[in-house]
Amino acid sequence: MRIFGFLGPNGAGKSTTIGVLCTLLRPSAGQVRVAGLDPTVDPDGVRRAIGIIFQDPSLDAQLTALENLAFHARVYHLPGEVWRPRAERLLRIVDLWDRRNDVVKTFSGDMKRRLEIARGLLHQPRVLFLDEPTIGLDPQTREHIWSYLEQLRAETGTTLFLTTHYMDEAERCDRIAIIDHGQIVALDTPDGLKSRVGGDVITLRTRDNARAAALIRERFALDTAHLDGTLRLEVTDGEAFIPRLVAGLDVPIETISLRRPSLDDVFIRLTGRAMRDEEVSGIDRMRAHMRARWRR
Repeated sequence: MRIFGFLGPNGAGKSTTIGVLCTLLRPSAGQVRVAGLDPTVDPDGVRRAIGIIFQDPSLDAQLTALENLAFHARVYHLPGEVWRPRAERLLRIVDLWDRRNDVVKTFSGDMKRRLEIARGLLHQPRVLFLDEPTIGLDPQTREHIWSYLEQLRAETGTTLFLTTHYMDEAERCDRIAIIDHGQIVALDTPDGLKSRVGGDVITLRTRDNARAAALIRERFALDTAHLDGTLRLEVTDGEAFIPRLVAGLDVPIETISLRRPSLDDVFIRLTGRAMRDEEVSGIDRMRAHMRARWRR
């Protein structure tokens, strides 16, 4: 099964789209299918077919790891003979079986995230939504989380629907959709997206970026993007072009760099903005809705 990345800047429509996919919002137009089901016709079926791992911790810290899984099993009406062997297998995969009877409040952030992943897969969803699954974790822990996720995907066949602001995580996706202003502006593999950026990427900072941009347009017929006090442009042969660029500008250059295109470059080109944390997480609203539903 695939890892599908869903990227977009603030206000692009990410949260609304995910809300529709998870049955919290009704679509105003068009058709939606999640695991082959229509959320507007069979919302309960869709909820049984999906799992969610929230950006913020959502475990009960006063319960043990196994008790948290037992509560999740009860929500999904899983009998003991079904969920208990699943729980053992999942906890062993994420290296928490020996801590199954320990209270969650004694766990590290890494351990809590691993437990949330195991919990999200307990009812064997066909699609698992992950909202910033490694945010706030150190690089080594992030790598460990991803090794567990990829192992679990291989063993369970679950499709992972990922939102992230880490471009190295987006690189792990089989396909990526970028949404902006309510429209999908790109849908491709990571390599396919990067091929949209022409050649090399040059980033420079000058004493007068506005004048430098005008000179680059006038003398080289190239457009520049302004980002965080720098100018960014794309050329086919960066090493050969930089000496010409330096000679052609009468504005002092403070810094200049050359690199191959990345997913971040694709994102900037398509949206005009760099990736940054959203002000409000749509999944947080989703959690509130689901908790309210479970209490009924």
